This record gives sequence, structure tokens and C-alpha cells, in this order.
Amino acid sequence: MNSQTLSKLLSASCVAVMMTLSPALAQDKQKPFEPEYGQQGKDVVWVPTAQALVDRMLDMGKVTPKDFLMDLGSGDGRTVITAAKRGVRAQGVEFNPDMVALSRRNAQAAGVSDKATFVQGDIFKTDFSKATVITLFLLPDLNVRLRPQLLNMKPGTRVVSNSFDMGDWTPDQEVSATTECSSYCRAMLWIIPAKVAGTWQTPQGDLTLSQTYQMLTGSLKGAPIANGKMRGDEISFTVGSNTYRGRVTGNRIEGTTSDGGKWQATRR
Repeated sequence: MNSQTLSKLLSASCVAVMMTLSPALAQDKQKPFEPEYGQQGKDVVWVPTAQALVDRMLDMGKVTPKDFLMDLGSGDGRTVITAAKRGVRAQGVEFNPDMVALSRRNAQAAGVSDKATFVQGDIFKTDFSKATVITLFLLPDLNVRLRPQLLNMKPGTRVVSNSFDMGDWTPDQEVSATTECSSYCRAMLWIIPAKVAGTWQTPQGDLTLSQTYQMLTGSLKGAPIANGKMRGDEISFTVGSNTYRGRVTGNRIEGTTSDGGKWQATRR
């Protein structure tokens, strides 16, 4: 066999091999992305939230179709998609573009692409001020980094976290789904409090308030208050045997007392 004939045979063989491999290579190239438990992300590893806990978190946040939910670090999109199935407009923010693409496919498969949207981005550079509900599954140090931005949100905004706390900011409520979930089964809720620290003028005298997150201390006309707390824009405290409840609107509070009276206050 001369060299020219051998060259032709080798060329034909190479073409045949490439034709055989090409479909396999194309199939491998087109294989959809599938996340792996514990895979490294920008700030945390990926661990999916159990569906039972997703449901509990949305229930805890009292999420309704009137809300706009944002999930910070949305992973495969299950929290956003579950909210969308409840008729809620929801958006996930996720750094990994493959996860974003997967979430969009999952939303389309679930038939909720009109309500469930996903954006690729850094949660620490994201404006989530228009959300009425925030969900997250981040480590405590990341939650604490987000805390100043969260506390500047509109009073009454609900923040629900899977498993991890907000440092010294005590949650307003905790639930678990241990019978339906094997790990990371606790959820915590915080309700963004109105900022009321300072001095308020009331018909009874000055109301002076100090505030640490949702907890209040202070005095009314020199008498110490007890059990002071904010729940969104709702304020409550006790002076002696009388409990004061009210709603904060800007620099004004209007409410009732447990003895049947009414009260109001204006910020000095």
C-alpha cells in the first residue's frame, strides 16, 4: 500500500470517528445543568430548602397575592415558584447564572413564568426596597450584613429566614417542620418595625422611647413603660395596669387603651 492510499484511508477513518462521536458530544454539550448538593456558590454552598419548610415559611410570612416577594439567593427557584403558585408576584436574585437559567426553566414547567421571575446578581448590590416579603437561606454573618438594609425597609415588611438568625435581633416568631424535613427545618420571622425612638408629646405628658429593633423601653410622664414592642407600625406598651396600643403613621400615633380610652402622640 503506497503512502497516498494510506493517507486517504486514515482521513476516511477520522471522518467516520468524528461522525460517530459528534452526536454524543452534541448531546453532552446540550445536557441541562443540574445543581449538586453542597456545590460552592459566591457566599455559601447550595443546599435546597425542603418543600415542607418553604410552605411553612410562606405561611409564617402570611404571603398573599397582594405581596411582592423577593428571595435573596434563590438557588433552584423553589421558594419563588411556590409563592407564584399561590398567586404571588415573586422574584429570585441568584449569583450563579446556571441556577438562574434552571429556575426559569422550572418556572416555565410549573406554568408560573408570568409571576415568577429571576435575575442574576449580587444580593449585596440589589435594591429590594420594594418587596413586602423577603425570604433567605444564608449564613448568620450574611444576614447581619443585610440587616441595616432590611431595617430601613417599610414597616410591616416580613423577613423569613431558613435556619439562620440575625445576630442579636430576636425573631418575632419561630416554627419548625421537623416531622416533614430531615435537616435545616427551622424558620424565623422578623417584622420590620417602625422607628419610634425619641420623645413624643401626648395629652398625658411626654412619652420617651428607646428602641432596640422591635423592643421598646422608656417612660410616659415619668412612669416607666413595660412590655414595649413594635410589630411593624403597631406599637404596644403598658404603664401600670393600663395597656396602650396604637398605630404609627409618620410622626403621629393614634390608638386606644385597655381601660377604654383613646390616646395620641406627636413626635417632638
